[in-house]
Amino acid sequence: IVDLVSKAREKAVYKVNEILIKTYYSVGKYIYENTQNASYGDAYVDGLAEYFKQTHPEFKGFTKRNLYRMRQFYEMYFNDEKMKDIIIKVSWSNHLKIMSSCKSKEERYFYLELCAKEQYSARTLARQIQSSYYERFMLSRQNKVPALENADGHFSNQLLDTYVLEFLNLPRVYDEKDLRKSIVHNLRKFITEISSDLTFIGEEYRIQVGLHDYFIDLLFYHRGLSCLVVFELKTGEFKPEYVGKMNFYLEALDRTIKKPNENPSVGVILCASKDDEIVEIALNRSLSPTMVSKYELNLIDKKLLKSKLKECMNLLDNKDDE
Repeated sequence: IVDLVSKAREKAVYKVNEILIKTYYSVGKYIYENTQNASYGDAYVDGLAEYFKQTHPEFKGFTKRNLYRMRQFYEMYFNDEKMKDIIIKVSWSNHLKIMSSCKSKEERYFYLELCAKEQYSARTLARQIQSSYYERFMLSRQNKVPALENADGHFSNQLLDTYVLEFLNLPRVYDEKDLRKSIVHNLRKFITEISSDLTFIGEEYRIQVGLHDYFIDLLFYHRGLSCLVVFELKTGEFKPEYVGKMNFYLEALDRTIKKPNENPSVGVILCASKDDEIVEIALNRSLSPTMVSKYELNLIDKKLLKSKLKECMNLLDNKDDE
């Protein structure tokens, strides 16, 4: 009964949001069309806001500012059939955040689709935008890992080149145990940063090979990709020998833990820093689907990432021209 009621409530919330978004879209359309025709332009919106204030004070959300936002909302999406099914799945507060924070159509669509899929709260979306999740995702797509691409193209779209873990609040000096314990303590935030499809299995997960025991730092299961995901944590710079150890863990998991219907296990070596050229050479002949990512303990300068992304896009455009 609890399950039935909970699901019914969820459906009710989604339906209410859908109706609300459709209503604001329709209001935006009405304002847009009337301001296009009215000789006094934006003064129309001012008069409309005053009308609501004087005659319908119960319509508290229909202020001048919000009416302008509804018009802006309609203007952004009325020519895009693809997005009409997605925008109704996103809350109005998240729409406002996306409209005010995203400068390009690509970035806006990225966060809309992410909100629709992950059901982000306003706080989570604000954090993802602040941590430049879009820029990090797009930059990660430039670094192709052969084994990941060969195993399943979806893997490369699930793993980022850089993760921001500012929520760990680690001391100035820390070791790998401190890093692991802090991640486990902040597991929900860590999963939000990595992927909501991750299910935590355990820390220092023991696997037995021959007469020896080995311990994996963090082991997850990815529901969307149907595979085990290993995280090996390093507080220093990436070293090539880390790949051999990861290959060993993945092969051991696939032989002893992986179920027949599951995909091969995937590894993420999470380091404090890395040299991309060394990483590329270390992974080039590796047959195991492994990603080397770095983590940042502070938010990255968004302008710097945007500049780097623009630079990468320009390089790709130049290659296409050639």
